[in-house]
Amino acid sequence: MPQTLRQRLQACLATGSKADKALASYMLAQMASLPFETAASLAEKVAVSEPTVGRFCRTLGYRSLKDLKASLAEEIGDRPWLISDRLRDFQQRSLAGDDQIARSLQLEIAGLVRLYELAQSEEWKRVARRLAQTPRVYVTGFQTERGLAQYLANQLQYLRDGVHLVDLAAGNFSEVLLSEEEGRCLVIFEARRYSRMAKVLAEQAKQAGIPTTLVTDSFCDWGRGLVDEMLVVSTDFNQFWDSTAHMASLSTLLVNAVFVEMGPQVERRLDRMATLYGRFTGHVGDGSGPLT
Repeated sequence: MPQTLRQRLQACLATGSKADKALASYMLAQMASLPFETAASLAEKVAVSEPTVGRFCRTLGYRSLKDLKASLAEEIGDRPWLISDRLRDFQQRSLAGDDQIARSLQLEIAGLVRLYELAQSEEWKRVARRLAQTPRVYVTGFQTERGLAQYLANQLQYLRDGVHLVDLAAGNFSEVLLSEEEGRCLVIFEARRYSRMAKVLAEQAKQAGIPTTLVTDSFCDWGRGLVDEMLVVSTDFNQFWDSTAHMASLSTLLVNAVFVEMGPQVERRLDRMATLYGRFTGHVGDGSGPLT
C-alpha cells in the first residue's frame, strides 16, 4: 500500500538531510495550512532556498509542491482543500477561452461570502430566535420561489411543531391573517420579477401585526418598511437567468441557527422523526418499508 504524505514526512525525519528534516518537521506541524503555501513561502519560513523545496518534494516522490498538495487533497477527501490553487487553475484555463463562466464563479463566491457575513448579523440572530420560539411559523413563496419556501418549511418541521407551508389554495391567506391567537410569524421568499401577491401579503401581515421576514434579492425596492427584516442575497451571476441558489444556502444556514437556538432538547424530536420516517417510508438499504 502506498505511503501517505504524513508517513513519508515522518520517514524523512529519520533519514533526510538537515534541510529535508527542517522541511519535514515544519510540514508535519502545519498540515492544516500546507495547501495555502507556495515554494517561496515555505522556503522563507524554513530558511532554505526555493530549489531546495522543489528537490525535497521530488525526494518524497512528488513532481513538485503542487503535486504534493494534490496528493494531500486526495488523502483528505471531500474537505474544502486547495481552493486557492483550484481557483487559480480555473482562471488560467478560462483565459484561454470564454471567461464568462469564470466571471460567474467570482460573483457566486462573493455572494456566498456576503451570505455568511449576513449570518453573523444581529438581524439574522433575531430571525433565528423568532423561528425557534414563535408558536406558529408560516412560510410561503411565489412563482419559482415556491420550492425554496417548501424546503425551509420542511426542514423546520423536523426541528419543531407549528411550522406551516402556505399557498393561495384557499384564495385568501386566511390561515395566516385571520387567526386571533397570539404568536405568529411569516417568512416570504421572493425574487424579481416580483409577484404582486408577495407585496400584498406583506402589507396585510404588517396591518395584522405579524412579524415578517422577506428573503429576497438586491433589486427589491418595495420591502423596506413593510417587513421586519429583509435578508438580501445575491442572484445576478452573469448568467442568462437570475439564480436563487443562495436562497437555498440561506435556508440551510438559517435552519442551523434555529437548531442552535433551540438547544440540545431538539435532538429527541429528531430521533423520533427518524424513527417515524423509518417506520413509514424508510431509506435505501435499511431493510424497512411502508406499513402493510
